Amino acid sequence: MKKLLFSAALTGFVLLCGKAQSQDHKLIKLWETDTLLKVPESVRYDAARKVLYTANIEGKPWEKDGQGSIGKVGLDGRIIASEWVTGLNAPKGMDIHAGKLYVADVDVVVVIDIAGGKIIQRIAIDGAKGLNDLSIDTNGAIYVSDSQTKKIHRITNGQSTVVIENLSGPNGVLMVGSDLYLTNSGGLYKHEKTGALTQIADGMEGGTDGIEPVGNGDFIVSCWAGSIWYVHANGKKEHLLDTREQKINSADIGYDPVSKTVYVPTFFKNNVVAYRLQ
Repeated sequence: MKKLLFSAALTGFVLLCGKAQSQDHKLIKLWETDTLLKVPESVRYDAARKVLYTANIEGKPWEKDGQGSIGKVGLDGRIIASEWVTGLNAPKGMDIHAGKLYVADVDVVVVIDIAGGKIIQRIAIDGAKGLNDLSIDTNGAIYVSDSQTKKIHRITNGQSTVVIENLSGPNGVLMVGSDLYLTNSGGLYKHEKTGALTQIADGMEGGTDGIEPVGNGDFIVSCWAGSIWYVHANGKKEHLLDTREQKINSADIGYDPVSKTVYVPTFFKNNVVAYRLQ
């Protein structure tokens, strides 16, 4: 019996050590903004202008109520403008291309001229009900998820087509070169040129949300309920952050690959928290 107990204890110790050694990365908190942002769902890092944009829902998550806005935050955590651009509904995912900020907003993609800080276009998507995340490829094609209709759309020359449908819970979309990645019901997937979906990782509970590329083939994935994961290209996962017990959300994250800073919008806590990836 003593030998069995010793063997079990030794096995547990070895497993524990192996688990600890497998955690190669961690997040170190740098700063957090004041709580003046109005339900920030997404953060976008603008490398050219050294600033952050936040998509603030304020009203109901899917209502066309005109309460949504885009905020602007400095890289030191100082809020430059809590409502830099107004007149949106329930804005969520964002991306930048050719001096413009593109924002998923319920059933349209809102186009903002960054220099002027004004809305210059709204691109409607037929049948859209819950546009969520958005990513743009190098040619300017826009990929946007619809969490209500379970589809991924592509917009080229102002016209939209359905790229993927019949998903279970799509949210995050990310273009890396010509490759499309997405989050769907706890998993991270790659959309193959054949149209098939290849699962990279799963088991990320709490509403998989944003995806950011680390730059070496790996990814950072956020879950709305309050979790952030480091996902290796081979599917190995590391749990970097868990704020679920504190009821602090982690929605559509932003990332600066140069400084390795992760920007986390906390949704109902009304602020953004910055972490250094190590």
